[in-house]
Amino acid sequence: MSFVVQKKGLTLFDWINYILVALISLACIFPFLYVFSVSFTDPKVYVPLKFYLFPEKWSLESYRYILSTNSFINAFKSTLFITIVGTILNIIVSFTMAYGLTKRSLPGHKWIMGLVIFTLVFSAGIIPNYLLVKELGLLNSYWSMILPGLTNAWSLIVIKSFLESLPSELEDAAQIDGCSDLTAFFRIIVPLSMPAIATFTLFFAVGHWNAYFNALIYLSDSSKWTLQLLIKTLVIDSNSVAVAQAGASDESVVPQETIRMASIVLAMVPILIVYPFLQKHFAKGVMIGSVKG
Repeated sequence: MSFVVQKKGLTLFDWINYILVALISLACIFPFLYVFSVSFTDPKVYVPLKFYLFPEKWSLESYRYILSTNSFINAFKSTLFITIVGTILNIIVSFTMAYGLTKRSLPGHKWIMGLVIFTLVFSAGIIPNYLLVKELGLLNSYWSMILPGLTNAWSLIVIKSFLESLPSELEDAAQIDGCSDLTAFFRIIVPLSMPAIATFTLFFAVGHWNAYFNALIYLSDSSKWTLQLLIKTLVIDSNSVAVAQAGASDESVVPQETIRMASIVLAMVPILIVYPFLQKHFAKGVMIGSVKG
């Protein structure tokens, strides 16, 4: 028996959907095009408040300027350190703790799971978190951006659900062969969890890279500002302190608007470069924990 699939013509509903999706896509794409265009526009031909879809005259002057400033380089180094170290620690703590929570024989298992779920529903708030970081002596330290958020309840629950979906027979066989729980975790669980690890690596890395609010309240030393906090100063503050601290001899050479747009593009590029390498694993791991059985 053969089945023939007949193609039907597009209905009015289909056309409306296509048009709406196209309009929404354009609304999302145009701001990126504008930022990209202004950042590559020659400062000599730049006209304020003029919409640029494509640069009238291409130039890398704004990028040369922003990359020559001490403030941007320091912010980039700070964000890079926080992202790399923070993501590695996030993955280690989240997966090891989630693996421990999959063991029903763990002493106090129900109490620990109850505390995890409690933090998923209730939060202490900004002031208690700030006081905690202050009492730990982490203010104006990169660790204030890393240690308080080593893991979170949502990540733990999703990772735990994923680990529980793995065949338990593999771990049982490893234990029969003499493997300890730690050996079985690194030799069996971790290789099987690469899609989940890649997915949460991307989640954690993007979260650290875009960290803004915690940097705003914990880092008062401008030399330790993150990239997003520096861009906030460039974009929002009219008399930009960051540009004034940049160390350039003549600020009037490059308009501040082109500097802002160049800094935004430079902040997006690293994530855009890393994402394609994780796309293969991300596509497999995005549905982790959604299906059990």
